[in-house]
Amino acid sequence: MLNKQVAIVTGASRGIGKEIAQQLLEEEVKLTIVGSSDGIKETGQQLRDLGFQDVLAIQADISKESDVIRVVEETIAAYGKIDLLVNNAGIGFFKSTEEVTEEEWSRIFEVNVQGVFLCSKAVLPHMKKQKFGTIITISSDVARYTISNASAYVATKYAVQGFCGSLAQEVREHGIRVGTVNPGMVDTYFANSTQGIPEKEDWLKVTDIASAVVYMASAPKHMMIDEMILHPFAQDYPIA
Repeated sequence: MLNKQVAIVTGASRGIGKEIAQQLLEEEVKLTIVGSSDGIKETGQQLRDLGFQDVLAIQADISKESDVIRVVEETIAAYGKIDLLVNNAGIGFFKSTEEVTEEEWSRIFEVNVQGVFLCSKAVLPHMKKQKFGTIITISSDVARYTISNASAYVATKYAVQGFCGSLAQEVREHGIRVGTVNPGMVDTYFANSTQGIPEKEDWLKVTDIASAVVYMASAPKHMMIDEMILHPFAQDYPIA
């Protein structure tokens, strides 16, 4: 279903984004991966070493419009189109509201919200032109309920959920689908934690999230999957 499509995946240097990239490449997608550090180049080479040749790795700050425009222009130059955008880049931390600085508040909104807005906005003209496209944003289960000591992070995910819901209604007439994947606890590097430690043994794996993305992106053109919420059995959470 996805072969010959062209995709952009942000936040792809490691963790969930890197796994999404690999699973999309296994579906014969031509791919641009984006990361804020020079580690994205290493990830690109690692994927090429696995035998995937259609991998363009770009270092960029997705909170800056000029960087996002450059990513889209280089993708179009390399592949001629954009069919799929996966907004995966994001940051998070656990602090009480009193501990959060103005700089931290601004930065988390720049990456988690503004980045989703800028990337989505930049691909829309190309998707509208071809009357087809899919935009998938990795959000969080806390886009549906709140937790303590994470007010800044939770606020960004509520904003993302609202943005994606509104955008989905706005662009459906152009054949563009917009959806979110909202995971609970995932064994990754979130909030500067360590992946693979024993206490995360029963958490969701990055492969689970990537598989959900591939499933959503592979849905037939007549189907919209607005949202997928994923939890490990080990997680207790409020019932919405």
